[in-house]
Amino acid sequence: MKFAVIQFPGSNCDIDAFHAIKDVMDEEVEYVSHNSTNLDQFDAVIVPGGFSFGDYLRCGAIASHSNVMEAVKKFAASGKLVIGICNGFQILTEAGLLPGALIRNHSLKFISKNQPLEVVNDQSAFTNSYEKGQVITVPIAHGEGNYIVSEEELADLEANNQILFRYAGTNPNGSMGDIAGVVNKQGNVMAMMPHPERAVEALINGTDGIGVFQSMIKYYQDKAVQNG
Repeated sequence: MKFAVIQFPGSNCDIDAFHAIKDVMDEEVEYVSHNSTNLDQFDAVIVPGGFSFGDYLRCGAIASHSNVMEAVKKFAASGKLVIGICNGFQILTEAGLLPGALIRNHSLKFISKNQPLEVVNDQSAFTNSYEKGQVITVPIAHGEGNYIVSEEELADLEANNQILFRYAGTNPNGSMGDIAGVVNKQGNVMAMMPHPERAVEALINGTDGIGVFQSMIKYYQDKAVQNG
């Protein structure tokens, strides 16, 4: 399986994502510039965290208009897997690939800590290695992680099992419905504010984030078998 890690000016979690895929998961991975226009050679795309374009205007707003995001939209439309992490979540909502928006944390402060999450849906391409109701611990590091959607969108997310992760215990940022991660209706575009790529080694933050990448790889392998 071959992953692409998008690099925007201001990305700072691209290296963590690359390391998680190459050194921990032992899969192929390449960095891809925000100026790139073709992703056909890849099987999955990671839109990493950071402060793309300095988070000017709105978090993820400028990055969402980069050349590569048109390629990401085509990539997603083809049914391939896309995951946005932290700033990547903000970029995917700004690009219209996921509903809602991310605004300032309720506390108006940047939050950086290990955060417990509840696995809400264990049947997705991104969570099939977990169990429903399982509580995992994954780092968060954001100032704009407060996820908001309309009441109608929230009802749709609930009805379609699109909520993959919720914050367990105390909600750190005010996110509606304690939502920490969602997937699109088609099931192939997912985003989460916590950083699974920072929880793939026992020495640093534990290994609870590995399941996200294991799930993607398992989904890809199972699909390859089905397609012969």
